[in-house]
Amino acid sequence: MTNSIFLGPWIRRFLLEHLVAERNLALNTQKSYRDMLMQLLPYLAGKANKAIDRLTVDDFSPQAVRLFLSHMEQQRNCTISTRNQRLGGIHALARFIAEHSPEHIGWCAQIRLIPFKKTSQPAIIYLDKPEMDALLAAPDDHTEQGRREQALLLFLYNSGARVSEAVQLKIGDIDWHAQCVRVVGKGNKQRRCPLWTSTLERLHVLVDGREATQPVFLNRCHQPMTRSGIHTLVKRCAARACARAPSLLNKPVSPHVIRHSTACHLLQAGVDINTIRAWLGHVSLTTTNIYAEIDLETKARALAACSVSEGVVARTRWRDQPDLIEFLRTL
Repeated sequence: MTNSIFLGPWIRRFLLEHLVAERNLALNTQKSYRDMLMQLLPYLAGKANKAIDRLTVDDFSPQAVRLFLSHMEQQRNCTISTRNQRLGGIHALARFIAEHSPEHIGWCAQIRLIPFKKTSQPAIIYLDKPEMDALLAAPDDHTEQGRREQALLLFLYNSGARVSEAVQLKIGDIDWHAQCVRVVGKGNKQRRCPLWTSTLERLHVLVDGREATQPVFLNRCHQPMTRSGIHTLVKRCAARACARAPSLLNKPVSPHVIRHSTACHLLQAGVDINTIRAWLGHVSLTTTNIYAEIDLETKARALAACSVSEGVVARTRWRDQPDLIEFLRTL
């Protein structure tokens, strides 16, 4: 049995050569592929009754993949969107193997015939302005921790940054003179976002005396904040804000909800959709258009702009004009 039939060398090449060297995918995307493999490989090994390092491409069969996807939904209680995400990673791995091993082209075609399941798009949750104001006012700015919380919340709302973008933000990314920040998004794409004076003031207090290469946001142990740490911080502040805005009790507030809120508030302020796309770092305008679809205030303004005034006389339909009908019959 040649090494090319073993699955292990292919996975190593896929992770190191393809994802990193060839495609230069973002770290979070690489971790998503890794997580897929950490679930798939033990399952395949259990079904084949062999060690993971002895698995072959034959063990990675279309039928085994279908059983694995069913296992995710039924035993692991994963959502359809998670199932589809894992299947996307499996398709990518199969395509990589077939590109470098022509004898596996037929096998790859069978793997890629496994379809994605249709799933409904979840409703987008965002905070209205009073709710957002209550969230920003939740931290106690008389304490060091409260000032950290307030600076982070204000930055997330001001920039519409993803939680991963806030985690990797460096002090040197902030341009204090131009009053803007350089944000590195998905695929290492960079964008610049303007910052309010109030945001800059709180960030300046937060980073004063530290090196430009250090992360902006640190936890109470003076270690770089993690994604889970920011999620916990936002939920903690949202729980406090419920006293001022009781409607927050019915909303699962997260850093991404703050990002949605930024987009909706920009739209309500009259900012054009293409500017919002650049602000949020969306590749496609289609992604940004979802905010125009969910924002009732913008829809109401559009409806008012095209409403029919009371003094307008309705047009006569051509079917109700006998002279016209008679003329058409003579043609």
